[in-house]
Amino acid sequence: MKFSPKPALYLLLTPLLCNPIWAFQSEDLTPEFSFTAGIEGPAVDKDGVLYAVNYKEEGTVGRVDEKGQAEVFLKLPKGSTGNGIRFDREGNMYIADYAGHKVFRVSPGSRSPEVYAESPEMNQPNDLAISDTGVIYLSDPNWQDGTGNLWMIPKAGELVLLETGMGTTNGIEVNPNGKYLYVNESEQRKVWKYDILPDGRVNNKRLLISFVDHGLDGMRCDAKGNLLITRYGKGTVVLVSPRGKVRKEIQLKGKKPSNLAFGGKDGKTVYVTLADRGCVEKIRLPHKGSYYSKIH
Repeated sequence: MKFSPKPALYLLLTPLLCNPIWAFQSEDLTPEFSFTAGIEGPAVDKDGVLYAVNYKEEGTVGRVDEKGQAEVFLKLPKGSTGNGIRFDREGNMYIADYAGHKVFRVSPGSRSPEVYAESPEMNQPNDLAISDTGVIYLSDPNWQDGTGNLWMIPKAGELVLLETGMGTTNGIEVNPNGKYLYVNESEQRKVWKYDILPDGRVNNKRLLISFVDHGLDGMRCDAKGNLLITRYGKGTVVLVSPRGKVRKEIQLKGKKPSNLAFGGKDGKTVYVTLADRGCVEKIRLPHKGSYYSKIH
């Protein structure tokens, strides 16, 4: 029987039908508090294995299988604490070290982090994104001052400061066709869009979207160009179109999602790290992750 609501009833139902919160159910992948409150930087390697920082104790990188069982994969040098993680197409792991002002690289088959780039001018290296040409982009907030920098690492040992005096730079991502860079400012609740030039530098900065409440944290693009943003304090993942319009919002169990990554056998599972729960939640989306598709 086809349902044809009367006009008055339709008006009552419209807000419910258009509610941006999806009906998708978030599930726990790992046990609550198996990671510290510093859980961050989820990333999936070429074999589909999930990694995140600060498993059991600060300064570690944990490895998580598809059943949610985790182990310590490596420990960073004394004085270093990881934040964002990314893998390149060759399988190298890059780790932003917010405590030691470095970016580490871990080669495939190795568990020994080597310094890839470092500078005393860095504030607190936070999150990473990798372009189609292998250039690394790095967010670098100063939480105390509410400011931040944006860096580019074209190759090992070479750092280029792209912009300073920003807000608290945090989530960072390259769009699917490699033409645009997105950077958010957590405390200012703004997402900026840049054009990526042939040499890796950026220009034509413009505002993609801003929010009136709650913080912004990690970001990832799906294969259709939609930008997924974790809403720290709100406990959601918001899906934003390439034109800067909110399409959907997915409710999580925890309230402090710190970052996210695409994975699973088909690339459509999103792993979200929750600082207040010390664990990884997972949700399912209709499209693969953009970067996941490039390295698998």
